[in-house]
Amino acid sequence: MKKFLRYLGLGLLSTFLTATPGLGAERISFYYPPFGEFSLSVDSLETFAKVGKIDQDFSFYASRATPQQLAQLRDLLQQRFNTTPTLVSQVTYSPIGEQLMQQLGELLLTESRQNGFYAIRASLILAAADREGLTVVNLLRKFPSNTVRVNFTGGLKIVDDLSQLLKKRDEVVASLQKEAIAQATNSKIDFSQQPDLRSPGKFRWQKKSLELNDFSRNRRLPVDIYLPEAGSQNTKELVLPPFPLIVISHGLASDRSTFVYLAEHLASYGFAVAVLEHPGSNAERFQLYFAGLAGPPDASEFINRPLDIKYLLNELERLDKSDPTLQGKLNFQQVGAIGQSFGGYTVLALAGANINFEQLRQNCNRNNSSFNVSLLLQCEANKLPRRNYNLKDDRIKVIMAINPIDSLVLGEGGLSQIKSPVMLVAGSQDIFAPPVFEQIRPFTWLPDSNKYLALIENATHFSAIAEPTSGNNVLPVPPALLGPDRAPVYSYLNALSVAFLETHLLNRPEYRSYLQPSYATFISKEPLNLSILQSLSTDQFNQIWNGSAPSLRHAARTGKSKVNNFEPHKFGGERRSPPRISGKRWL
Repeated sequence: MKKFLRYLGLGLLSTFLTATPGLGAERISFYYPPFGEFSLSVDSLETFAKVGKIDQDFSFYASRATPQQLAQLRDLLQQRFNTTPTLVSQVTYSPIGEQLMQQLGELLLTESRQNGFYAIRASLILAAADREGLTVVNLLRKFPSNTVRVNFTGGLKIVDDLSQLLKKRDEVVASLQKEAIAQATNSKIDFSQQPDLRSPGKFRWQKKSLELNDFSRNRRLPVDIYLPEAGSQNTKELVLPPFPLIVISHGLASDRSTFVYLAEHLASYGFAVAVLEHPGSNAERFQLYFAGLAGPPDASEFINRPLDIKYLLNELERLDKSDPTLQGKLNFQQVGAIGQSFGGYTVLALAGANINFEQLRQNCNRNNSSFNVSLLLQCEANKLPRRNYNLKDDRIKVIMAINPIDSLVLGEGGLSQIKSPVMLVAGSQDIFAPPVFEQIRPFTWLPDSNKYLALIENATHFSAIAEPTSGNNVLPVPPALLGPDRAPVYSYLNALSVAFLETHLLNRPEYRSYLQPSYATFISKEPLNLSILQSLSTDQFNQIWNGSAPSLRHAARTGKSKVNNFEPHKFGGERRSPPRISGKRWL
């Protein structure tokens, strides 16, 4: 009923606004002390977007921009974001969406200088419903205020803070690359004479699909199992089952098809691979949610995802005794887990990292701004009942976490509990799980000496993910966020996963050389250069982070900077209260 009333209200609002041509932003105004107030008409922006003409109103600003900047601005103004009003409504009414709208509303204010939260949400939905679609100009046209007032000072501060953080990120990445290269120069191994782990192995394999049902949690789990055949291809060597078992956990709004390339590669090396879907946070669930047919994924996913894998292993052990196609084929004494993004959290929890409720309680303040998008998801775990959830599975001996989210939901207190070998994979251009604070710094918290950090320069949050086999992306990702051609990243993960699993799951020391920095140098392909580090202490990280900026040195020591209360674990962010929806003026 509540959802129906919401859509009814949106429909009435749409009818009202479309029937009232005069309602909508006519000017953009910003105040920049001590120079005073400036404004620009929306008509001028629209003219520039459509025909490239710079009129008198816009010339004051255009004269201060480079031709390249003007071209980029026109591209942005012309960009039509293909989405539906239902999808926009579902996202902006979700808890995470409301937080984002609240923070954006601190920068885009109404004519009366109030937080633009409601105005932005309404204009986004109405622009998406309009036949011209969701564009910047159409968004302004639907803004329910004659003037959009920009908190210019706040905007400049955010840009400055972000630029400083990106600079520090690049310094950290460059320093780690330099260290890895220095270590690689001492290697005497000629990898051109070694087997190429990027190439498929010698095993044939078959794919078996299952649908498991955990009725106690009302969870339907589709699973694909890639099962090697006894013996090996083109050799006289006879390899008999049971085969070591690897479980792969996908990320948010993804499915079991996104790591087919990795599953097939591991199967070709004699690993049985089970790739499952998490029904509460997979692509299908998001499709239903965006269509208004289901609620958003909730905090229980932080518990249900690891339990999904526990249930999968339990069922496979049962089927190993009853299903002729699986009987005797799986080695439950040699189990590894691989996960990406939310799946990275999942496998870290299975390895023994407990949810850090105290850290969540202290730091999940919706009034905090942050450049770490993953914290919006991590803080959802703060809604869980406080208890000691038993998520560890002793059957899992090694884990590989790709772009994991962990800095807050697990933190040092959680990750320091992991006693098994771990490989973390980070992309330097990951803006959803920022590498410095979600992988590099957490790497220093892992206590086991058998740990590895694989750092891929210019890789993004999506570089490890294959294109969906259906061709339909639940969350359309702009090409700029996908990064360079992903094929090299696939080859890196194929090779590193084989080396890591052979070394630490199967105890084959002859593969350890592939986990050295020199191997990363050997297989690297620009612009996606690969580095591997085997050790990094908290003190070393702090020394790298400190650089030459006094405020950042203080931040590394205390967790906060003297300037803007900077908090490294939140990847930037100043503690400040948002403006009240009414009664408080900003500018």
